[in-house]
Parts: sequence; C-alpha cells; structure tokens
Amino acid sequence: MSRFFIEVSYKGTRYSGFQVQQNAISVQAELEKALAIYFREIIELTGSSRTDAGVHARQNFFHFDMDKEEGVVYKSAYHINSILPNDIAVNSITKVKDDAHCRFDALSRAYQYTLYNKKDPFLTDTAYYFPYKIDIEQLNIAANIIKHTEDFETFCKRNVQVHTYKCKIEESIWTMQGHQLFYNVKGNRFLRGMVRGLVGTMLKVGTGKINIETFREIIDSKDVQKADFSMPAHGLTLMKVSY
Repeated sequence: MSRFFIEVSYKGTRYSGFQVQQNAISVQAELEKALAIYFREIIELTGSSRTDAGVHARQNFFHFDMDKEEGVVYKSAYHINSILPNDIAVNSITKVKDDAHCRFDALSRAYQYTLYNKKDPFLTDTAYYFPYKIDIEQLNIAANIIKHTEDFETFCKRNVQVHTYKCKIEESIWTMQGHQLFYNVKGNRFLRGMVRGLVGTMLKVGTGKINIETFREIIDSKDVQKADFSMPAHGLTLMKVSY
C-alpha cells in the first residue's frame, strides 16, 4: 500500500466547502467521485486545509492510499481532470512516504483576500466589491500588529473545538494594484473564519471607523463579538500550502 499526495485547485463558488458533507456538494466529494470512476475503487481522501463554502484555492492537498503501480498514478491526472467538473483541477499526484500526512505535515498556509473599488465583471466571483476610500498606510499598521500577535481567539468563530488559539503569522501585508486591493497572510495554522475576521476588522481601521488603539483592544479582548466577520467568502483564496 502506497501513499500519494494529490494537489488540487478549485473555484469554490458552487461548493458548500472543502470537506464531504451530507446533502451538499463539496470539493472532496466531487474528487472522490472522479477517483472512484477512474480507478474503479473507492478512494478515501484526507484533506490538508479546510476551506469554507464559497472559498477558492490555488493550491490545496489531499492524501490517499492505494495499492497500484506508481506509473499508473503519475499518468492519471489528465484523465481525472476529464472527469472532474470544470471548477476543480488536479495539478499533480505524487508518491510520498507512507507516514506522510497532508494536514499535520504542512509547515505553513498562505491566503489572499481580494477587494476591488471599480466595477469589474471579471472579478465578481473571486473578489469583493468595496468602493470606499481606504487608508493603505493604516491598514498596514494594523497588518503589522497581526504579525506580532500570538493569540487569535477574537478571530475564531464559535462552535469550533480547537486545542489552542495560538497561531504564528509570518506574513501580513496589504497591497494595491490598480483598482484591486490584496491582503496576503501566511501562517502555520488558521482558525475557523480567522482570515475573513482579520480582513473585516482591519478594514474598519482603513476606513476610519476605528483607530489603531481600538484595534489592539479588540485583539486583546478575546471577544469574538468585537471582530467583523462580514467579509464574503468569495473574496478569499487559499494560495499555497507548504511542506
């Protein structure tokens, strides 16, 4: 029995999330269905980074075990893609060590949230229309605070069982390109709803609704009700999972 990592990308608009759910379509369910058709056996996938309903991924991973020749698997990405719907793509299938785990072995994950301030029909499904004046300098002061924060309880949606709210953030920065505004964040782990909560709360700083001191107080409060989780899912993309 050999273990394989399967790298995927997807547009999350149609899906109720990454993981298999009852009575709802998910990325995992569609991929398991395609694998079963191609390999003619049931394939159980383990996911790397869960994404919520409507969230996209440039790169995400599953792993699975299979008792087949390596060559068959390496040649299979093209054929599996022909079975999958157009909004999911298999980028590669790679044999790994038998004890490799796509979730627990991940060193970091990088996300990007995209906004735009000028009507653009090509961005409606993958970015959030936000036609308001924004102070980029203030946004980046807030983003820098995130890099030096360890406890993110304020930005974790409730009804989630986690052993710790501590995360190590390596990158946190806002950039403007044309009429698009990007927030890029990279860390060892993320809590449920965390990136969207960070974006929504920092935008309050960027639009002058709160100041930096209040932003610090919101972080220190560990009160989820003080964070802004209103940012829609379609603006968020998982960009990279590093091993």
